[in-house]
Amino acid sequence: MTAKIIDGKSVAAQIRMELKAEVEELKRGGICPGIAVIMVGDDPASQMYVKMKEKAAQEIGLHSVLRLMPVGTTQEQLLQVIGEMNRDSNIHGFMVQLPLPEPLREKEVIEAIHPDKDVDCFHPYNVGRLLIGEAGVKPCTPLGCLTLLDRYGLEIEGKKAVVVGRSNIVGKPVATMLLHRNATVTICHSRTKDLATELRQADIVVAAVGQPQFITGEMVKPGAVVIDVGINRLPNGKVVGDVDLASASQVAAWITPVPGGVGPMTIAMLMKNTVEAAKNQCKG
Repeated sequence: MTAKIIDGKSVAAQIRMELKAEVEELKRGGICPGIAVIMVGDDPASQMYVKMKEKAAQEIGLHSVLRLMPVGTTQEQLLQVIGEMNRDSNIHGFMVQLPLPEPLREKEVIEAIHPDKDVDCFHPYNVGRLLIGEAGVKPCTPLGCLTLLDRYGLEIEGKKAVVVGRSNIVGKPVATMLLHRNATVTICHSRTKDLATELRQADIVVAAVGQPQFITGEMVKPGAVVIDVGINRLPNGKVVGDVDLASASQVAAWITPVPGGVGPMTIAMLMKNTVEAAKNQCKG
């Protein structure tokens, strides 16, 4: 058996095309969705992500603002810019690029973003709404994972899903979203005993552990769907996921590659969240 590839790059391109048409329709009605990114410092990985977000925003026709702030920016200065974004009616969604340089306090920064404009879904209010199953913004990477399953017609309801990783950004929210879709969900992590046994029972595996090629083919149930969220750079410069693609693709039925799987979907979902935020803020 060789797994079929779940092509996140092509699905993300399709979603951007759909969003572009939606944005054009909104503009005809006098609404121009706006997104802003605040970035503090000059972290190379963050710079790359910000450029990709800017490119996607321009492609679908969003009003896009980038606020670059130097290393040495104080907590008060950053909170002041967040306040400006909260009050700017032309910005419907914005995010602060993480991680922040020390000594900036991430928790305080996230809580300063107005929940209606929190297109990352990091604010505790939106996290709480997600947990209890209320309608609203969903975190971008988990939403991207489930959107890939849906676009490929891969069933979630009644399936056993194992999520490897318990981060607030991916592990916990993707487990919650799978649960809301009637999957039976197990969350595994660094303290899980006999991870391989847990994984071999999984119809759906979501790998978000942050360790290169950590999950191998012998840990995967034959015919499983494997969603690899990991992005790791090896010493030779090669980018790989948390799953060993070569061995896992000999066992799984479907698998996402790295790169070209979940990554492009995360940015597409950020754009989608921004368009939804604009529609919600301009109702009536």
